[in-house]
Amino acid sequence: MEFSFFIFKPLLQYYLRLLLLLLLCVNYNSQLGAIASFNYGEALSKSLLYFEAQRSGRLPHLQRVKWRESSALTDGLQQGVDLVGGYYDAGDHVKFGLPMAFTITMLSWSAIEHADEIASAGERRHALEAIKWGTDYFLKAHTHPDVLWVQVGEGSTDHYCWQRPEDMTTSRRAYKIDSDHPGSEVAAETAAAMAAASMVFRTWSPSYSALLLRHARELFEFADRRRGRYDSSVPAAKGYYPSLSGYGDELLWAALWLRRATGDSQYLDYVVNNAYELGGATWAVSEFSWDIKYAGLQLMAAKLLMDEGPKLSTHQRRILEEYKSKGEHYVCACLNLHRPSNNSRANKNVRRTPAGLLYVRQWNNLQYVSTAAFLLATYSDHLASAGLFLRCPTDAAVPSAALLSFARTQADYILGDNPLRLSYLVGFGHRYPSRVHHRAASSGGGGGDFVGCTEGYHRWFGRNRSNPHVVVGAVVGGPDSADGFRDVRSNFMQTEACTYNTAPMVGVFARLNREINSAIASI
Repeated sequence: MEFSFFIFKPLLQYYLRLLLLLLLCVNYNSQLGAIASFNYGEALSKSLLYFEAQRSGRLPHLQRVKWRESSALTDGLQQGVDLVGGYYDAGDHVKFGLPMAFTITMLSWSAIEHADEIASAGERRHALEAIKWGTDYFLKAHTHPDVLWVQVGEGSTDHYCWQRPEDMTTSRRAYKIDSDHPGSEVAAETAAAMAAASMVFRTWSPSYSALLLRHARELFEFADRRRGRYDSSVPAAKGYYPSLSGYGDELLWAALWLRRATGDSQYLDYVVNNAYELGGATWAVSEFSWDIKYAGLQLMAAKLLMDEGPKLSTHQRRILEEYKSKGEHYVCACLNLHRPSNNSRANKNVRRTPAGLLYVRQWNNLQYVSTAAFLLATYSDHLASAGLFLRCPTDAAVPSAALLSFARTQADYILGDNPLRLSYLVGFGHRYPSRVHHRAASSGGGGGDFVGCTEGYHRWFGRNRSNPHVVVGAVVGGPDSADGFRDVRSNFMQTEACTYNTAPMVGVFARLNREINSAIASI
């Protein structure tokens, strides 16, 4: 027995070492699989590219989306103002000021929170260009302290046609708000966008940053002094971007961005003194969007409290704690950590699809997913920096990492970790929607091949083939409540993409890319 043991001992040691090595490899690969299921750096780059496909106006020489050409070069001409530029919001050609401003606010917030990550991915210039394309337009549109041009084009006539923006024959009537026709939502949102963008450009162009900040201050003062709903002054916007939440959230949102950009105490006083009148300390919501800003502003107020708590008065801290409580209501709703209720109307948690995607409503649901992923990833970092836990009704203390982990599940679903194995970020991965509801991407032509207003419906819209152009980086409306999706051009609720879907994902992908790089470096 001793003889046979000594004979087999080296062989046994060899197999034990081999088994250990295999176990280490399995563990290493499982770690890699857990941290690197998607290339978030690629997703970040493609997300920023999308904004070049949405440009209106005279395109620059460095334009990377080559199937787009200059368009809408006479916008504002009838009204005697230069309104050339800006972004088309979705798959049509109206320039709506409210969602455009929210897009720029979210792009700027992404660039502020994740400047280093965006730079390390080689995307700083593209991020700055995407923001500046919007802010340059806002500077043109703000022609007087109390005048802001907020829309170019009409949804009714625009939707009657299916043609490239370069071939547009529809009305380009421009609409403005002024002292006699106020529009606090869009004026305040544009102020927020310019204040946030001023922080982005502070290092790279101090004079441009100062210019943005001056306009932001003027617009906020106008929005607050001449309060009124913008969709009452501009009825043409009401059927497309109505203000359901009113203007209270935009006023507080703009004040918080101005406080962050300037450090001026008057804006903090405004947020504290108007906490109840404008709803910041009373609204508890379960969505964050171009219309309803409460969750975003409440979590901004929470960060202000974390950063400056000891310097604040007792009254200021108490009010900001109320903002924080309402903001964390939103976070807990996304995490499904409110106590469940059999009454669906009383249920505070955000619904989910069977595969775990947040589900708010049928039309363009991914806009709510992208904003939720952004807020949770951002608040996760704020909690971690302050050494705090999240408090939810059904959990004594939720670690900050849990918020980032959940944000990642939503991002991964968008990128293809879903029952259909379909990426809802167009151009990413092997399978993604190929019939996006997008006039420019679905239409061929160019080079002088003009297609008329309704001719495009017969020639391009109605055909079953894939779009001739891929609108890379677009986040489409996404799946239904059962994780189903029909890739049909006419199915605009699911296949149309919007700028405010993709803008928050710039920040999410930048944050997740940092997480992966850190995790790989630690293995």
